Amino acid sequence: MTVSTAFEKARADERAALVGYLPAGFPSVDGAIDGLRAMVDAGCDVIEIGLPYSDPVMDGPTIQAAAQRALEAGVRTRDVLRTVEAVAATGTPTLVMTYWNPIERYGVARFAAHLASAGGSGLITPDLTPDSGAHWVAAADAHDLDRVFLVAPSSTDERIAMTTAACRGFVYATAVMGVTGARATTSDLAGPLVARTHAVTDLPVGVGLGVSNGDQAAEVASYADGVIVGSAFVRCLLDHDDMTQALRALTALTEDLAEGVRSA
Repeated sequence: MTVSTAFEKARADERAALVGYLPAGFPSVDGAIDGLRAMVDAGCDVIEIGLPYSDPVMDGPTIQAAAQRALEAGVRTRDVLRTVEAVAATGTPTLVMTYWNPIERYGVARFAAHLASAGGSGLITPDLTPDSGAHWVAAADAHDLDRVFLVAPSSTDERIAMTTAACRGFVYATAVMGVTGARATTSDLAGPLVARTHAVTDLPVGVGLGVSNGDQAAEVASYADGVIVGSAFVRCLLDHDDMTQALRALTALTEDLAEGVRSA
């Protein structure tokens, strides 16, 4: 199944898609794989796998802590690709969310080839814009990979149109001005941003940054095509040293979020 197909299936079910994120290698490579599979089994439609990076300018303290532990444990890009392969084998569309420097160091064409070989669907690139990403656009086209760029409340209408024209799969709308992290309330900037984005593209629009429970998921699902959740999932692993308990927490959270998007 492709990312586009997952969003189409959710739309046919009259609900938003649930997109779940965990970084590769945390609490271990195998632990992350088990966690992501639990999220798939409990209702995630699309999976994002984070590539841990030493200078995560967009990530809040929760994801930073998890990524740092993964790096200290020695996680490498090959471990990210192994994680992609294991999760994509479930049939769930699997994207890598990554800052651009590690991809450049690995080699853009080489990474695209290896990602496609692992069954990955594409990349979400928070610090790469379409006008500076020609090498990635070409590599993605060569391997039929999705390109998910970000729009923000500060984006002009012209910028949103340019960005969405370069996207494939879906458009990632950042709901808040700031770093990632679960929040007590969702942003009032998200709805207008989604409306502005829908005005210039037929691609589905997913909203990320801040969603942490089913009620918030339902609120976002009332106007967005996808609800993206990261920090709340990572918190399940940070809060439970015992992996059995962590998997139960991940399952319970996913089920709550999935019920939220269905009830919107």
